Amino acid sequence: MGAPLIELVNVNKSFSGVQVLFNVNFRVYPKEIHCLVGENGAGKSTLMKILSGVYPYGEYEGEILIEGNPVRFFSIKDSERAGISIIHQELSLVPEMTVYENVFLGNEIRKGAVVDVMEEIVRTKELLKKVKGEEISPTAKAKDLSVSMQQLVEIAKALSKNPKVLILDEPTSALSETESENLLSLLKELKEQGVTIILISHRLKEVLKVADSITVLRDGRTVAYFDCKKEEVDEQKIIKHMVGREITNLYPPPLSKPSDEVVMEVKNWSVVDPKTGRYLVKDVNLKVRKGEIVGLFGLVGAGRTELGLSLFGNPYRYFVQGEIFLNGQRVHFRKPADAIRYKLLYLTEDRKQKGLILINTVKENITLSNLKTLTKQMVIDELEEIAVAQNFQKKLGIKARHVEVKVSTLSGGNQQKVLVAKGLFVEPEVIILDEPTRGVDVGAKYEIYTLIRQLAMEGKAILLISSELPEILGLSDRIYVMSKGRITGELKGDEANQEKVMAYAVI
Repeated sequence: MGAPLIELVNVNKSFSGVQVLFNVNFRVYPKEIHCLVGENGAGKSTLMKILSGVYPYGEYEGEILIEGNPVRFFSIKDSERAGISIIHQELSLVPEMTVYENVFLGNEIRKGAVVDVMEEIVRTKELLKKVKGEEISPTAKAKDLSVSMQQLVEIAKALSKNPKVLILDEPTSALSETESENLLSLLKELKEQGVTIILISHRLKEVLKVADSITVLRDGRTVAYFDCKKEEVDEQKIIKHMVGREITNLYPPPLSKPSDEVVMEVKNWSVVDPKTGRYLVKDVNLKVRKGEIVGLFGLVGAGRTELGLSLFGNPYRYFVQGEIFLNGQRVHFRKPADAIRYKLLYLTEDRKQKGLILINTVKENITLSNLKTLTKQMVIDELEEIAVAQNFQKKLGIKARHVEVKVSTLSGGNQQKVLVAKGLFVEPEVIILDEPTRGVDVGAKYEIYTLIRQLAMEGKAILLISSELPEILGLSDRIYVMSKGRITGELKGDEANQEKVMAYAVI
């Protein structure tokens, strides 16, 4: 195997006196794909930010070695000069800039004092071809690209600096299955071209497809290293090290049987995009009963999220036709606040942009949804607000030092629990959950699945929207499948399998 290309030795890191990395050791060998895994909050991103100079020398203890030689990075530029490029989970493209401007931002090609635009466009075309992005125009604006295309532009931007090591932090978290497969294939090609890849991912199936070696972090400590070329590694082995225990069944069994009482019924529901006149949802009929988890599955573009949003007061102002009945009563919502008054709640798939205010505290996020219940004579009862937040923290197992910490400091799984708490504070009877486990690790997923089961046992009617087929199959009492805006199939949970669901999804 030879000597490591990169080593991090006895790395310690603290934030505001709270230690998050404890004597972490990490090594990567040349021309391999090395996967770094662990629960949210395990320290993966923090470790990679040290390696890439985001956290400069002096803000951590320990040593970085490149080809056996100690190095000190005081900035990202220092790490880039040493051949290390990082692509963060939150894409950093400037929306109003063109693709070529983004690729060479801060690294412009110049003729004297003037930027050589034509050379940048030519070089961008070459880089896009290298990352299988030939269909992307170098002169297109970043904001007009799909997420998967933006991801390719980010990789092209990183490759423009000729890195020896490319670090990718959860690059597939917002991609479809097909887009993820294409990206993984690209990473294998880059490895063959001599680039060493460090991949942070919570998707263990993807990890096992591409990893030459794996490091597992737990609670800020290195707990395992696997050489995949020398030993058999499976999901259970990784999970056991990630969470410190075996999870033999990721999906908790039902705690009770659903009632026959229909809480929500949707009849002949259609949604039209006012800009294009295109049907996003067409003639949908569905029912959700008290205590029932109803799965809603479909491939990208099937119309699942558009259906969920349009039922929740139609915040994007689609053209909508059809009827909603709650507990047998026909209702009409002009805005989301109307839906909430009728005890119908939608929890967004995009918790960071649309669900939470990251700079606010756990307490402020949880109580924001129903502040009027805590207000007396136009003044918020702060003691009552704290009590409400602490109650949800305990009930949902939100891991935070206290309810006054900023939500931005929490792991993805705990942010998701805060979003759920915010929703539950309005005491809903019907909950539409859109991708409730997107971007969270396997341990946090199990906790969220357990919570969903508990909510169903308490009599909540739950519509679960997910692009993860195992999640739909593992949790749903009944499943609707969508394709091209229509419901193409309905299956009872015990008769459903991957083949049947996918057959309806591709109609």
